[in-house]
Amino acid sequence: MMSASSPRALARGSMWGFLMFASAAWLAVAWAMLRLEPMGIGLVAGPVVLFGAVCEMMRALAGTRTWWLNAGLGILFAVTGLLLLASPDSSLTTPASLVGWYLLVRGSADVAVGVVTRDALLLTLGVLQTGLGFFSSSAFGRTPEMLVMVLGAMGVLRAVADLVAALRLRENTPEPEERTEGLAGYAAGLADFEATGRHRAKPGSPSGVPVMEPAVRGAEVPFHSQVLLSSDQDATLTPAPWV
Repeated sequence: MMSASSPRALARGSMWGFLMFASAAWLAVAWAMLRLEPMGIGLVAGPVVLFGAVCEMMRALAGTRTWWLNAGLGILFAVTGLLLLASPDSSLTTPASLVGWYLLVRGSADVAVGVVTRDALLLTLGVLQTGLGFFSSSAFGRTPEMLVMVLGAMGVLRAVADLVAALRLRENTPEPEERTEGLAGYAAGLADFEATGRHRAKPGSPSGVPVMEPAVRGAEVPFHSQVLLSSDQDATLTPAPWV
């Protein structure tokens, strides 16, 4: 069982917030791509892929089961982004091919993880990214307009993937030890209280004032047992007059 104060737990507790930020950033990238002039699309493809590499490294630092896969993808995408920055192509052949390469690899990884974990959402995202990468690598995706659409769709898909990953990471983050110990102590105290039993007032009687009942139904009940033992009634109780 993972301790709440272990380095891995602390990493998970901090990385889910970064993934939430990354999800919002991907949405901003998608919106910006759709508003970008087609002639400048080749200059921003490299930074977008590099941002994807940073997100992969953050996933690896979160200490998930597939940290090694995320670390490898981060290194691969960093090299891809640097190639995009180092080799500007006016015909958009190289940017479209490298963006398609990024989507094919990222989508294939999501498909594999989705099949292993039986995660339908991750599997769907992987299939969409793989299809988008296949389209971008073909001759149909080498126009400025198509590359703009591919980058915009990629931003939306990555935003959904990072958002889901952040929420799941937040859900699986262990509670702090102080909170866990406090809840355990409260539960133990409540169990002890219920085990010893408590005196409950009979319905219809004043709150917190017990009503004594006869042991056998029909038996004569003494007068003093019928009196509610409250402080105000004790103060007004007087002896019965002599007849």
